[in-house]
Amino acid sequence: MSKIARSFLFVPGDRRDRFAKAAASGAHTMIIDLEDAVGLHAKAEARAATEEWLASGNLCCVRINSADTEWFVDDITMVSRYDIPVMLPKADLESLQKTSKAIPNQTLIALVETVRGYMELRPMVAITNLSRFAFGSIDFGVESGIDDTADTMTVVRTNFVLESCYGGLLPPVDGVSVNVKDEALVHQDTKRSKQLGFGGKLCIHPKQVAAVNSAFTPTPEQADWAQRVLQAFTESQGAAVAVDGKMIDKPVVEQARQILADLTN
Repeated sequence: MSKIARSFLFVPGDRRDRFAKAAASGAHTMIIDLEDAVGLHAKAEARAATEEWLASGNLCCVRINSADTEWFVDDITMVSRYDIPVMLPKADLESLQKTSKAIPNQTLIALVETVRGYMELRPMVAITNLSRFAFGSIDFGVESGIDDTADTMTVVRTNFVLESCYGGLLPPVDGVSVNVKDEALVHQDTKRSKQLGFGGKLCIHPKQVAAVNSAFTPTPEQADWAQRVLQAFTESQGAAVAVDGKMIDKPVVEQARQILADLTN
């Protein structure tokens, strides 16, 4: 898994034949899914296949079943044996506290898919092993009645970013694009996520990965600008200096450094 994770690719836990392909897809993080992608009859099989993958020394994130299901305890028992990040679906304050208590030494990603979870973002950021939020936009839209088209959920998404920033978490991960074949549309969706301050995007098919990675990669023009900013800042030795007719201050320098960091991870 990359230092900076932008693309998060789900793969069904009961399809071990797809694990290696998903791992080689270019996704920064592969998420083996024990929840929605697995039928009720295949939960144990998926858990066993996932453990076999992890026991072989492979890395991934695991989306366990939600805290109110009969499979939660067995999932927790399995993932607790490995140093991997764990994604909790349908996360809210109560379920995230329960999960954190069960596996306090593991990194958690809270997949917020309900209105209740959304309304509890602020207290959730205080949970010590929570690293970031992910937005389950499809489920959220169904429950809330908000049709996730155009800019209808901009306020919701912005709040995820602001609460994450306020709580010192990594930037949140945006929900999936349901279109698998149209890479241009996935790229467009991801650019919107990036513009709103999200740090990554969930993927449901390997074909989406390249478009997501591309949208988060700085353009050559951005990289050139960042290099010129840092060069001018270094040469000025703290004195006022301008690049492209605009004065450089600390936030601009930090932005330039982040752009170049994104190119090297």
